[in-house]
Amino acid sequence: MVTRRTLTTAAVSAALVLTMAACGGGDSGGDNGGSGGGESAGKVGVILPDTESSVRWESADRPLLEKAFGDAGVDFDIQNAEGDAQRMATIAEQMITGGVTVLAIVNLDSASGAQIEQQAAQQGVATIDYDRLTLGGQAEYYVSFDNTKVGNLQGEGLAKCLGDKTANIAFLNGSPDDNNATLFSEGAHKVLDAKTSYTQVAEQAVPGWDNQQAATIFEQMYTQAGGNIQGVLAANDGLANSVISVLARNNVAGQVPVTGQDATTEGLQNILASRQCMTVYKPIAQEANALAELAIALIKGDKAKTTGEAEDTEGNRQVPAVLLDPVSIFRDNVKDVVDDGFVTADDLCTGEFAAACTELGIK
Repeated sequence: MVTRRTLTTAAVSAALVLTMAACGGGDSGGDNGGSGGGESAGKVGVILPDTESSVRWESADRPLLEKAFGDAGVDFDIQNAEGDAQRMATIAEQMITGGVTVLAIVNLDSASGAQIEQQAAQQGVATIDYDRLTLGGQAEYYVSFDNTKVGNLQGEGLAKCLGDKTANIAFLNGSPDDNNATLFSEGAHKVLDAKTSYTQVAEQAVPGWDNQQAATIFEQMYTQAGGNIQGVLAANDGLANSVISVLARNNVAGQVPVTGQDATTEGLQNILASRQCMTVYKPIAQEANALAELAIALIKGDKAKTTGEAEDTEGNRQVPAVLLDPVSIFRDNVKDVVDDGFVTADDLCTGEFAAACTELGIK
C-alpha cells in the first residue's frame, strides 16, 4: 500500500539540481566493476538486477545514474547482478568492503535483498531500495514509481482498447518474488474486476520475468482457452512481445489488445504496428535523479525530501519514499516518449515503422 504526500516531482527535480550545484562537478565513470572519482566524502554503490527482465537497466538506468553521480562529483560504483542472487550478495560484500557509504539495490527477491541490507546496516552503510521495495528489509528510503498506479493504467488501457464488448481476458504477471509485480497486478485487477463485460479466463506469474518462459506460459493459456482470449494484461513490454509472438503464430496478432510497461523501443514499435495496445512510460531520468538526490543527502548527513511512504508488509513498517507518476502511452502519443529523449527516432523509426513515425510526426 502506498501513501502519497504533496511534494511534487518537479520539486524533487528542482531539489536535485540545487543539491548537485552545491556539490559541484566531478569525474565520471562507473561501468561494470568501475567507479568514478569525485569530490564527495562518501561513495555510492548501485546494484542493478539483470539484463533480462527489461532492457531499461543497462540502456537507461545505468547511463542516467552515471551522469547524475558524475555531475554531482560523487564517487560511485554501478554493477549488474545478471539475475543471480548470490552474485548480487558478492557484489554487495565487495562494495561494502570497498568503502561505499550508501548502497542502493534493485533486489532480485526480498529475502536476498533483506540479507544484503542487514549486512550493510551492520557495517554502518545506509541502504536505498531502488525501483523494488525489499519486504522485511532495512532500507532508509525507497525510490520508485507508484506501482499500483502503473497497474491501474494498464487495466484502464486494456479496457480502453477493448471497449464495452464482451471479452475473455488473461493476466500474464511479472515475477512472483517481485513486490512490484504484485502491485501491478493488484492495480490492474482493481480496474478490470469491476468490468462486468470481461471474464478472466487465465492468470499466471512469470518467474524471473523470463520472456521465453512467458511465451510458453501464454501458449498454454491460449491453447487451454481454445484461442478464446480477446485481451491480455501483460505486465511489461518484454512479456507483451512474448504474447504477441504466440498471437502471431495463430494469425491474430493485432486483433487481441495487449498491454505493456517500460516504453521500450520494441514495445513502442509493437504499438506503432498496432500489435500492442499500450505501454506505461516511467520517466527513468526522474527515478535516477531521485536516487542521486537521496544518496547525496545520506552522504552529507541531510534529511532527504520524500513524496510519501510505502508499506513494508513483512517488516511492519512504513518506508519513506519518493513515488513518481507513470504515464500511459498509446499509438497517438508515442511521440511524447521520443520528445522526452527516452528513445530516439533513429532507433524507433526503422524499416516497417518509418511510415507510422511519419504519420505521427516523429522525426
